[in-house]
Order: sequence, then structure tokens, then C-alpha cells
Amino acid sequence: METTDKKLQVAALANGTVIDHIPSEQLFKVVSLLRLDQIDKSVTIGNNLCSKLIGKKGIIKIADTFFKEEEINRIAILAPNAKINIIKDYEVIHKQQVSLPDELHDIIRCANPKCITNNEPMATRFEVIDKEQVVVKCCYCEQSISKDAIKIK
Repeated sequence: METTDKKLQVAALANGTVIDHIPSEQLFKVVSLLRLDQIDKSVTIGNNLCSKLIGKKGIIKIADTFFKEEEINRIAILAPNAKINIIKDYEVIHKQQVSLPDELHDIIRCANPKCITNNEPMATRFEVIDKEQVVVKCCYCEQSISKDAIKIK
């Protein structure tokens, strides 16, 4: 009889936040979006891990860090199927699916070079018009931008 040992591909986390099911090609954009390069806590990043749901996935574990809901929901721009797990004493105490908010403030750039946000020092503001396909519309120039054309600030 053959036995197989299941092993964690990424070390367990005592306390903090785990962001799972990030498409591998979006992983480092999520790292940048959350500014994890500026955090002074332990950050573990796993990429190209096997996933039954999406084939290859990325995962981020941030020790002793808990994000506000609006910070987490920004991830939905890049990884609409990402899952958030809050860990305390090595146990998952809360699971959450990310979801795009109705509006995005100062997260992405407008694709219209003539938009006032690209020519004046001001924050961008986008209305999310399609949460499934991730399509947003600039509240200033009304330019629509699809997921593939979105540029993170």
C-alpha cells in the first residue's frame, strides 16, 4: 500500500493575514498594491503553487498584520477570486471572499491622457460598472477601462 505525506508548501502562520488564490501572473502586482515592500513584519510569498481552482496560484502570508476591508477589497481589481483568511493562534478565525467596491479612490490611473487626473495633482475616482469582468469608468472624463488595461498607481 502506497502512502503519501501531505506537506504544507508554505509555512504555517501564527497570527496575521493570508491572501490565497491569487493568479500567479498577478501576485507581485498585489504585493505592490498592498505596499508589502514597506511593511516591517514577516511576509511569505509563494508563487506558481498548484491549485485545483485556478491551476497555478500565488499566496501571501503577512505576520501580525490585519488589513481594513477597503484595503483588502482593492485586491479584487487584480484577483477577483482571492480569498482572505485571518489567522489567530494558528487557527483560521475568519474567511472572506474579496469583492470590488462600488467606487475606487486613488488606486488606478485613468487611461485617458487628457483626463484632468493625469494633468493636475488630484486623486482619481472610478465607478465600478462591471464587477464580474472588472470594468471601471472614470468619474471625471467618463473613460471606461477594462481589467487588462487597468494601471495601478
